[in-house]
Parts: sequence; C-alpha cells; structure tokens
Amino acid sequence: MSKDNPLWGAPRIHGELLKLGITIGQATVGRGMPWRPKVPSPTWRTFLRNHLPDIAAIDMFVVVTATFRLLYALIVLSLDRRRLVHFEVTQNPTQVWLSGQMTEAFPWDTATSMHWTGNWIALLPNDPRRPIFLHIHGFAWVQRS
Repeated sequence: MSKDNPLWGAPRIHGELLKLGITIGQATVGRGMPWRPKVPSPTWRTFLRNHLPDIAAIDMFVVVTATFRLLYALIVLSLDRRRLVHFEVTQNPTQVWLSGQMTEAFPWDTATSMHWTGNWIALLPNDPRRPIFLHIHGFAWVQRS
C-alpha cells in the first residue's frame, strides 16, 4: 500500500488497514514502511536571496536634540543595495503622518508591485510577537488589528 501511494504516511495507511478490518498498530505500520529521504526545502537564506530586491526595512527611532527636545525619525531602506528610500523627521508622529510617509516612500504602484502577499505589510515593533499589519488602500494605509 505504501509503494502504491508514496504520499501516504503511516497514519493514513493505518486508517485504511483498520477500514479493511486489519487490526495493527500505527507504529508497526511505520516500521514496515520504506525509508524515504525528506524532500529538500529552500532555506531562509535562499528565500532572502530570491526576494531581496522586494524587501524594505522600515524603522522609527527617537533623536534627542541638544536642547533635549524629542524628534521622531522614520527611515526606509531597500535591502538589496542598502539604499535609502525615504527619511523624514517630525516632532509629533501620528498615524496620519505615518500613512503619508509610507505613501511618499512607495508612490503609485511601487509598493503594490513588490511581492507582499495581498498588499499586507507586517511591521514588527519592539515586541515581535505583536506585529502591526498595514494595508495599502489607495493613497493611505489602514492599520489592521
């Protein structure tokens, strides 16, 4: 049964044998199956090499001036050549300001031509377990929670 159906694993074959009325343990079925090497899958390095021209790094950080004022800087870098795509500084960052900066960094069709699935972009703030998802919607980006 394993040779006729090479994609079936031990649990599937065990279930089929039970349907035929053959009582046997799943571990026994697994021991009787021929060993097949795993199909090599692409590595993370290969993925990055293939998609590097389409990946941008976006960071927002605080700059303290000599007079102890806080300025908020946004930087967008293209990772393929480490090219500066966009840079902006403000005293009062808002969601509207950030949406405008994303529109300026990726005007017209440059963001949608990149290989982001469904035009969703994940921003990973200080806590990578809670990403912020932004959706390209016309000229503005809408935050999705």
